[in-house]
Amino acid sequence: MAQQPSLRTNLQLGIYKIIDPFVKVLIKVGLTPNAVTLIGFVLNIGVAAIFIFGAEEKPRNDLSEVGWAGALILFAGLFDMLDGQVARLGNMKSVFGALFDSVLDRYSELVMFLGICYYLVAQAYFLSSIFAFVALIGSMMVSYVRARAEGLGVEIKGGLMQRPERVVTIGLCALICGISSNYIGGDFKLFIPGIKYHVFETISLFTVPITILAVLTNITAFKRLMDAKKALLGAGDQA
Repeated sequence: MAQQPSLRTNLQLGIYKIIDPFVKVLIKVGLTPNAVTLIGFVLNIGVAAIFIFGAEEKPRNDLSEVGWAGALILFAGLFDMLDGQVARLGNMKSVFGALFDSVLDRYSELVMFLGICYYLVAQAYFLSSIFAFVALIGSMMVSYVRARAEGLGVEIKGGLMQRPERVVTIGLCALICGISSNYIGGDFKLFIPGIKYHVFETISLFTVPITILAVLTNITAFKRLMDAKKALLGAGDQA
């Protein structure tokens, strides 16, 4: 009996149908998959620059740069899908291209988190900056466990927080945070009677998802590690 495609796979195929006409335009103008990958990396440098600018030039209650950075994260994330489709539809697949894509994906994520951590530290959201760094660790380990397992001949995929999910979560929540600040104010705080400190503020729309991301990415990395162990033991490896 054939296995039914997952929801994630169906969504991915749906997105491919939408972007394929644009992909064909990129191929016609002569862009290679590596060039598309490089554009995505440069856009993520722009994300970090926006966060740093917001941290240095804007007051703590001005979250507009968080929103702009979120929009650019989502736009840059689109290029993660475009490069693979350019390679497939343009018949330009290569082993080095796959390596180049993986390496720049890691650099892109590191640069993005650099901007996020810089912003949170500079604006005195110290606890949130720690969770952002933990999320960075988890994100890197999700990719590393897969790469290391594949080096040992084991293919490990899946998990709650793969790269597309991480990009969409961070980008969308940053965008929502920036937009919401225009309506409720960047310094909005919610208090509950009997509790000394506020339980919610506008920036929480961005920092709470990052905290959840910090937990889920590390759970995903650990699950992949256990899946690799199971596969290796099945192949006769010693625990």
